[in-house]
Amino acid sequence: MNGKRFLAAVVLCCFSILGMSACRSQQAGGSDKIYVGVASYNQSDTFISELVGCFEEQLNRLESEKRRTVVTIRDAAGQQRKQNDQVKEMLDAGCNVLCVNLVDRSDPSEIIDLAREHDVPIIFFNREPVAEDLLQWNRLYYVGAYAKESGIMQGELAADLIQEDASIDRNRDGQIQYVVLEGEPGHQDAIIRTENAVDTLKSRGVKLEKLSYGIANWNRAQAQNRMLQMIGQHQNQIELVLANNDDMALGAIEAYEKLNRTEASMPAFLGIDGTDVGLKAVVDLKLDGTVYNDKEGQAEAMAELAVAAVTGTGMDKIKFVNERYIYLPYEKVTKENVREFLAE
Repeated sequence: MNGKRFLAAVVLCCFSILGMSACRSQQAGGSDKIYVGVASYNQSDTFISELVGCFEEQLNRLESEKRRTVVTIRDAAGQQRKQNDQVKEMLDAGCNVLCVNLVDRSDPSEIIDLAREHDVPIIFFNREPVAEDLLQWNRLYYVGAYAKESGIMQGELAADLIQEDASIDRNRDGQIQYVVLEGEPGHQDAIIRTENAVDTLKSRGVKLEKLSYGIANWNRAQAQNRMLQMIGQHQNQIELVLANNDDMALGAIEAYEKLNRTEASMPAFLGIDGTDVGLKAVVDLKLDGTVYNDKEGQAEAMAELAVAAVTGTGMDKIKFVNERYIYLPYEKVTKENVREFLAE
């Protein structure tokens, strides 16, 4: 009996040693499990929610018999302090790569310091950090798109629409009275999208009169409220609504629907992002156009980069801009080509 107990103890000891060796091997090589921590600025943002969903799908696609991925997602609900705490929690739990959608793009230092202490790479996505911050450490990356490109394309869509349909200028004064629904105050993407959309319209010979603008924080409900205020102020004068994203464009449309305005009194509406609901609104002829932000391409780039950053293999196959950036192009969406972008 004592002999059996001794043998069992020896076997248990061997298994323990093997288990610890496997753990050390995993920590050293990091290739059998990818522990991904995703920090989202706000999961109520439709585009971010769809992008994170695509990212999870891409990570699952990259799994194999030798490599599994485990994903933890945290929502900061628009609070940078909360996001910092969530990142620390995920690092302490053993995440070996971070994907961070910053609440405040100008304030990533604490997150970078935490990741560097744990030697865990960060892939920032969608909300681009200041260039100097991305140079703080050689394991920092960014995946996204050029905000300027989206603004230019939105302006081109609007110009095409106005030049093809004279009825948009309802008062026939030779200029288009417009309003803007902007994302966050002072946010780089919001500013760039608005400026380039307007500049593009002007460069195409469209005469404009800006009636008003509203900050709606990328949010559909807030956009509806801001639009109701602007309609109350300008009534039927508004001929064009430029929104920094689809959710705000849809909120603007809902404001007019809430007031039971006829189709003839509705302005033209243009969004950016090409979310599922945005694309459906184009199909239903409610939204006159949007600019497709390639969430599938960005998700694929993020997944491949996450695996390469942890395993140390495949980094040479990734096409970087300035060794740290991956940008995916936008595409214009109209009623003529919208079905090409709809999920099958």
